Amino acid sequence: MLHFAPYSVLSILALTTCFLLVCVFEFVNGFHDTANAVATVIYTHSLKPRVAVIWSGLMNFVGVLAGGISVAYGLVELLPADVLSPPNGDPAIPMLISLFGTALAWNLVTWWFGIPNSSSHCVIGALIGVAIGDAFLHTRGLGNSVDWSQIWKVLRALAVSPILGLVGAGGLYFILKHVVKDPELYQPPQGEKPPHGWVRGLLILTCTGVSFSHGSNDGQKSIGLIMLTIIGILPATFALSPNAGSHIPQIAPQAVIAAPLLQQYDHDGLREEALASVARLQATDPSNVVASQLRADIYEVLAGLKSVSSSTQASDADKKSAKDISGILRPTVEYAPWWVRLLSALCLGLGTMIGYKRIVHTLGEKIGNTHLTPAQGASAELVGAGLIATAGYTGLPVSTTHIITAGIAGTMLGSGSGINPKMLTKIALAWIFTLPITIAIAATLFYVISM
Repeated sequence: MLHFAPYSVLSILALTTCFLLVCVFEFVNGFHDTANAVATVIYTHSLKPRVAVIWSGLMNFVGVLAGGISVAYGLVELLPADVLSPPNGDPAIPMLISLFGTALAWNLVTWWFGIPNSSSHCVIGALIGVAIGDAFLHTRGLGNSVDWSQIWKVLRALAVSPILGLVGAGGLYFILKHVVKDPELYQPPQGEKPPHGWVRGLLILTCTGVSFSHGSNDGQKSIGLIMLTIIGILPATFALSPNAGSHIPQIAPQAVIAAPLLQQYDHDGLREEALASVARLQATDPSNVVASQLRADIYEVLAGLKSVSSSTQASDADKKSAKDISGILRPTVEYAPWWVRLLSALCLGLGTMIGYKRIVHTLGEKIGNTHLTPAQGASAELVGAGLIATAGYTGLPVSTTHIITAGIAGTMLGSGSGINPKMLTKIALAWIFTLPITIAIAATLFYVISM
């Protein structure tokens, strides 16, 4: 049987506070990022602002519920195993405060100045900062304490996706301009008059696509943060999946297979904790499992197996074996209850309905030297929806803000109107400084609070 630690007043208070922080962050994410989805339909008067944000919020809601959890845990695994799943929950409070406080503060600052900044960037920077702060706290080398392979994988997705958005949207606009000759597509909005039938329908369709795909990708990020909260503070209660009972008998046999892999490639920098954990997993008794310790051991072994998978010394057979073992162990510790999905969807959907005006104004009038046209908005959003949805179902976190902003810039270049250098500079500076600033703040906060 599983052993669960009793609730304490302090745990419940901390859980409530961190729930509030993660809900506020996702709410801010809604009105910060989702403005990208409603910008074109509002700016072109295809929909009234209230109707647009309610519809976008609903589609975000559906996107969260329809999405998976691969992005959620792709982000979560940026943290070291001992912070990600502490057996006694001790590092949870500093980790959560550092993470939410840093990401929320930077999100609000950029929103206040109307700069389309990425919530994904904020979260990833804060997660990296916590990992670095933990390395300094335990005087460990950054090479062994921080999962750089996972970080580079995430950062590559963040770096490549805006380029694809810029080129893809610019190319689609070029094709559209040469195939569809309707002049209304290429004219900025005139007063309060909405575009005619099919143009309006196209813009509503692209708004729907971006909103849904945003929910399926960004919504997963909040699912990961909520799971971090409840697992970090109450690890004994939420450490394992409700279906863990059917997975636990498989753990010991898989640990036996994993042990020689971890031992053979220990020279690649695997921590001693991974070897100790695999030894404990080999002795796992399904009838007497301590949930929090089992979760901690599984994550230590998963971190070690990930090193084997990325090792230049490992054979293809060993890499495949490491991935297969990881695939069997993960369902025991990686899950999301229905109410976590619902909470994420509600916060994101409600946030969409508030605070959109600053970002809409920036996207509509300040990125290019001319105002946004329906064809430009539709091209940027159509390409953006495809990229975001694809990333959401492949486990890669991408930035809706980066993709849509880059897409609009691409259509401005494609039309020959050019880009507003002053606004481009502001956006570029926000993109460049987000990671180092959030990393530094989160690392410092975690180190100071944990001491």
